[in-house]
Formats: sequence, C-alpha cells, structure tokens
Amino acid sequence: MANMPPSFSPSRTTCASLLRQLQMIWDEIGESDNDRDNMLFQLEQECLEIYHKKVEETRKHKADLYQWLAEAEAEIANLVSSLGESTMFSRGKGTLKQQITTIRPVLEDLRSKKEDRINEFSKIKSQISQIYAEIASCGQSKTVTDPEVNQSDLTSKKLGELKSHLQELQNEKILRQQKVKSHINTISELSVVMLFDIQKTLNEIHPSFCESLGTVQIHSISNDTLARLTGVIHSLKREKQQRLQKIQELAKLLVELWDLMEIPIDEQKAFYHVTRLISASVDEVSTQGCLSADVIAQAEVEVQRLNVLKASKMKDLVFKRQNELEEIYRGVHMDVDSEAAREILISIIESGNIDLSDLLQSMDDQIKKAKEEALSRRDILDRVEKWKFAAEEEKWLDEYERDENRYSAVRGAHKNLKRAEKARILVSKIPSIVENLTAKVKAWEMEKGIPFLYEKVLLLHDLEEYTLQRQLREEEKRKSREQKRLQEQHAVEQETLFGSKSATKKPLGQSTNANTLLGTPVGHRNRNLSSRYATSGGKERRESSRVNSIIPVNYVALPKDDSVSRGS
Repeated sequence: MANMPPSFSPSRTTCASLLRQLQMIWDEIGESDNDRDNMLFQLEQECLEIYHKKVEETRKHKADLYQWLAEAEAEIANLVSSLGESTMFSRGKGTLKQQITTIRPVLEDLRSKKEDRINEFSKIKSQISQIYAEIASCGQSKTVTDPEVNQSDLTSKKLGELKSHLQELQNEKILRQQKVKSHINTISELSVVMLFDIQKTLNEIHPSFCESLGTVQIHSISNDTLARLTGVIHSLKREKQQRLQKIQELAKLLVELWDLMEIPIDEQKAFYHVTRLISASVDEVSTQGCLSADVIAQAEVEVQRLNVLKASKMKDLVFKRQNELEEIYRGVHMDVDSEAAREILISIIESGNIDLSDLLQSMDDQIKKAKEEALSRRDILDRVEKWKFAAEEEKWLDEYERDENRYSAVRGAHKNLKRAEKARILVSKIPSIVENLTAKVKAWEMEKGIPFLYEKVLLLHDLEEYTLQRQLREEEKRKSREQKRLQEQHAVEQETLFGSKSATKKPLGQSTNANTLLGTPVGHRNRNLSSRYATSGGKERRESSRVNSIIPVNYVALPKDDSVSRGS
C-alpha cells in the first residue's frame, strides 16, 4: 500500500485506522484467526464489488457523455441545416467534459435561434391563415388555430418567401377593404338619391357594416361579401335607371301638358325639380331624394290631374290648333275653307269615335306639314310680292305720265319726280322678275307634283295673263305714239303752208289747261289683275319729249332747272 498514489493517502489512513479499531474489537471479543481471515476476505470482496460497481457506473457515464456529444453534434448539424446557417462547427480536442463545455453554448444558441425562428414562422403563418380566413368568409369572430410549422425548413429564404406571401395577402386585404369601402359609399350615394334605408340595406349584406358605417374599419372583406355588395350596387343602379326613366317620362308629359294648356309659370315651378331631370344622365343625378318614391308619386298625381283638366279643355285646344293652321295657310296665300273645316271638327268631336288626344296630335301633324309647305312657298311668295309691287309702280307710272300737269309747281311734285325715276328703273326689271318667278313656280310644281295656287288662282295663269296684257299695252302705246307722231307731222306741214294761227295771249302764270292746279294723281292698289294693269306709255322718254313740245312757252310751272328735259 506504500506504492499507492498520494491522493489516496487520506482514504488509506482512514481504512487503516478502521482496521486497527476492528482488530482491537476482535481482540476483546476473542475472535479466532480463521474467523478474522474470513471476515477480512469478506470485507475485501465487498470492497471489490463496490469498486466494480463504481467502475461500471463510471464507464456508463463515459458512454453517456459520448452519446450526448454524438447527439449534440447531430442536433447541431440538423439545426444548422434547418436554419440554413453557413458556419461549420467542430467540437475540438480534449476530455469529454472539455468537449461538452465547448459544444453546449453552441447547441443552446442554435436551439434559441430555432425557437425564435419557429415563433416567427408561426406568427407569419397565423397572419396568413387569418387573412385567408377573412377572404374565405370565416370572419374575425372565429378563432383560427395555430398552423403547423415545418421545422425541417426554417431557413431565411423560406422565411422571406413567407413574408413576401404575407405582404401580398396584406396588399390584397387592403385592396379589398378599399373596394368594400367604395362599394359602401356607392350604395350610400344611391340610397340617398332614392331615399332608401342605408342601415337596413347594409345589414342585409353583413351585420358588421352597420357598426362600421362612417368609420375607417371594415369588418368583412370576403368574396361572398364583395359579391353581395356588387349585386346590391347593380340592383340599386338598375332601380335608379328605371326611376330616372319614369321621372323623365313624367317630366315630358308635364311639359307637354303645360304647353298644351298654357299653364302659368308659377304653377310649373312646383315641379321644376322633376322637369330639370328631363335630359339628365344617370351619373349626373345625385341630389338627395330626387328619385324617391314620393317624388314619383307626386309627379304621377300631377300628370293625372292635368289629364283630367286636359279632357275638359280639349275642344278649345282643338279649335285653337285649327286657328293656328288657318293662320299659316293665310300667311302664305293658300286656300282654306274655315267653315267647312270647323263643321267637320265639331262633327268628329260630337261623335265620340276618336280620342281627342289623337285628334290633337293629328292637327299638330297637319300644322307641322303646313309649316313645311309654307316654308317651301316662301321664296316664291317673296318674288310674288316684288312682282306685285313692280306692277303697282308700273300702273302708277302710266297714270303719272298721262298727266300733262305733272311738272306743275304744286306741293309734292319733286317727290313724284323722284318716285317716277325709281319706278322707271323697277319697271325695266319687270320682264326678268316675271321670267325668274315663272321658272321658280314651274320648278316648284314639278318637285311637288301639284299646281301652285295663289288666292285660289293658278299663279302661272296669272303670270301668263299679266305678260299678255303687258304686251297688249305696249302695242297700244306704240300705236298711240305713231298716231300722235303723224298728227304732229301733219300739223307742222299745215303750219308751214298757212302759217301759225294767231292766239290770244294769256297773262303770265296762267295755263291753257284747266286742271293745272289739281296735283298729280296717285294709283290705287287693286287685287284684280285683269283691271290692275291699264294701258300706259311704254317708252316714256320719247312720249315725254313729244308732250313737252306742245306745252305753251309761257307755262309758268316749268322748273328753271330744266326738269322737263331731265324727266324725259
């Protein structure tokens, strides 16, 4: 035992002292040497068993340490793989406890990273599951179970993909929230226009909308909710379109009835909120309550009231239309038998076989047609008026030039001279006026397929008769001038043969014509074309020259500016 390591000396000393004590006790007892040897042998065996047991325990502990190290290395390898760590690990050299001391903090750090990564994955997956639940119409009222995390793949790349997916879903959620909010605003606007109960409408779509009305929070963004919102919007828009069409129809009826019965403006003002929509588009209508059921009902009641009133006034309206029709015909000189037309209207109304509204519509159509026909006649009628005026001036000029006292110094003589000058110019244009008018009338008749009547007479017949009468007048004027020329020539020849006859001179300022101071005659208008165009001089200048040649020299009415020459 003296060769044992010094570290065991305390134990050896203790065992030796105990052995001495055991010898002393045995001596006192008187144990035999054989018994003492047996007991010492037994004691040695027991000590060996204890050593063997301790050795086995120590060997097992060593195996456990090796196993722990192996498992730790395997776990570290798995953690590094699942976390996607790029660093390589080695436990190094030394005793088992030294190796364990080296590896333990690394293992604990990787385990902590794994736990944090799992929590992060779980949180993101939970958010993804929540958004999926909201979109799938589970709603936020139900608890979403924690999703399982695949611990074999906890890499940063996988986490990034998951975060990117979550971001996409969050963006989708925001878009849906905006869409839901926009749909709710649209429903609110449509409901306001038609005075619908917005709370009731939204509650039928999803109860949470009534709670979130007017707030930023939107409780439901599911596909089903969006579909319901879209369906309600389409329904409300269709209803709005139908109501607007109804309002516009009523507004047109109101305007027609107002115009028909000449309703005062003050009475019309009560329904301006209806008539102002008569040409509005659906998107332009946004005033609160303008398409409500009450507004439509009020307009319907007013239309019904005016229809009842119209029935009592329809006869007056029919005859008013007849007067308007007759005025149009008279304005363009068309033949209309007023008495016969009114008798027919009275007979139709009293028979009751026709709706007065249809009769009124028929008369409106006649008025429209009459206006179109009057418009087609307007150009010809303007030319007829010009022709008539020229014919009247021609007649006046004939009478004026037959008056031998037209140059007398009476009141208004200078005005007649100016009128005569203008009349001569206008009369010179009469052939072209008649020719153009005739061409226009013929073209009109060819286009319309009917004759052009003016005051119940064929206008072409009037034009032909006028042209013939004018030719006859021109021929008469020519013969008259020729006869007068011969007479004057004969008088000159007689004077040359026998000399001028003596004549009693009259005081200065007197005229041989008793009618000198009577003034110039003015032509009167007459519609009868046959008597309108009397025979008159055709070539005024030559005739005036001859007339002036026989006026006495002492004719005091002769203007000093030689107006006779100028007139001729």
